[in-house]
Amino acid sequence: MRFGRVPLADAEGTLLAHSVRAGTLKFSKGHRLRAADIAALAEAEVAEVVVARLDAGDLAEDEAAARIAGAIAPDHLRFSPAATGRVNVYATAAGLFVASRAVVDRLNRIDPGITLACLADHVSVEAGDMVATIKIIPLAVPGVFVERAAAILRAERAFEVKPFTPRRAALIATELPSLKPQVMDKTRAVLAARLLQSGSRLVTERRVAHWEAAVAAAIAELKVAHDLIVVFGASAVADPDDVVPAAIRSAGGVVEHVGMPVDPGNLLVIGRLGDIPVLGAPGCARSPRENGFDWVLDRLLAGEWPSPADITGLGVGGLLKEIPTRPQPREMAARDRPGPVTIVVLAAGRASRMGPAGHHKLLAEFDGIPLVRRSAETALAAAGRVVVVTGHREAEVRAALAGLPVTLVSNPDYASGMATSLVAGLSALDAGAGGMLVMLADMPGITSEHLVKLVRAFEAESGHAVVRAVAEGQRGNPVILPRETFAAVRQLVGDVGARHIVERSGLPVLDVELGAAARLDLDTPEEIVAAGGVLRE
Repeated sequence: MRFGRVPLADAEGTLLAHSVRAGTLKFSKGHRLRAADIAALAEAEVAEVVVARLDAGDLAEDEAAARIAGAIAPDHLRFSPAATGRVNVYATAAGLFVASRAVVDRLNRIDPGITLACLADHVSVEAGDMVATIKIIPLAVPGVFVERAAAILRAERAFEVKPFTPRRAALIATELPSLKPQVMDKTRAVLAARLLQSGSRLVTERRVAHWEAAVAAAIAELKVAHDLIVVFGASAVADPDDVVPAAIRSAGGVVEHVGMPVDPGNLLVIGRLGDIPVLGAPGCARSPRENGFDWVLDRLLAGEWPSPADITGLGVGGLLKEIPTRPQPREMAARDRPGPVTIVVLAAGRASRMGPAGHHKLLAEFDGIPLVRRSAETALAAAGRVVVVTGHREAEVRAALAGLPVTLVSNPDYASGMATSLVAGLSALDAGAGGMLVMLADMPGITSEHLVKLVRAFEAESGHAVVRAVAEGQRGNPVILPRETFAAVRQLVGDVGARHIVERSGLPVLDVELGAAARLDLDTPEEIVAAGGVLRE
């Protein structure tokens, strides 16, 4: 392929290297110039263009990408049409993505113009996830290189998706006086959630004494109607002959490996009873955050059986993010006290349900005080620093807050939804803030005592948990987002709150009962009047 600037008269049949605009004309990069195109460009007084001329044997970018993609075994994969030299590859089933670094590297070293990028080896994927992309860098590449790449992919698998196989799982949880029942309840819920991606179900739970005979009896009983057994010991495994591995052997099973070079996840036991996997889960698997247990469980659910060599080969990349709630964290010193909590009062919304009369709910008065001011005063009585985010009818809302020692933050993009207000409020936090208490300005039932209760719960968790107000167990507001979530908050867009951040953070979520006030927000004139408010313009 020859690349460069040429007179327009010599450009017929070439590929545009850059898009061209001239008057109403627009030709995209990669467009093959025809006689009619040349005439139109000449009329628009374009004298020369930057193009690529294909040599004999060259393949244009889209054809090259499509040929390479066509050599990949299509099992459980979907391929996009080639466009701008790219073919994207998607999983069609939930499963384990497995890649061969050797094959991918060999392909990428054929020619710099031919590239294949994919996910890391042995990561779980959902149906629809993009797992790889083939990109041809120049506008054309020699066909001989394309054929060499295709030959590599036909001969060996560069990557594949191994679908998960649903299993009927049993949980055996051992009991000691030091282990609270609510911890065991949470363990069951977390394990059940882990199994959902594969379509597996947690069918049975047995709680037994923490001694070998009791665990062995439970394993022997549960092997009949289950094809996966997970054992959570009330005490961590300290030896290959400890309770859990000893019980697997006593039940007639085989212990294949104890321990793994993944942290959190070191204290894992993998064994089998015939064809049934029996896993001794490390304590960190009580948390939903990723740990070594996930890596082994995903392989089993995808039909792999990790050998001791596989497990001992996980050390590089095996240092995962610490789970703050582990009984034995990496740092032995006492946990630092969390930074202060800043209350962020959201008062920027459009009040779109207030009807055509033009009333603003935050200016409605309760005992002669505008609702937005009442909310700000409530926040000030509970915390040293309060930020109020304003937007809709900003001048009037700010006038209602006159004289209060709050930090006012303007959100000019308030019409886009709550996410912009959360990001605006976060931007006003001090560098050392340990948490952001998000308070809606239209909740008249929330008191300073409620807010103090939430903050104290946050401090009791050393600032490493989400604290959420609930009403009779139903989630409500306010919510405290710890520092670990701030990066995710900054990525929010649209009319969404922080709910999915709470659910996917991997952090503990502590629900604090506040009663009906946690779910009472005022959206309509009728609701304001019913709550004792007086409407103002």
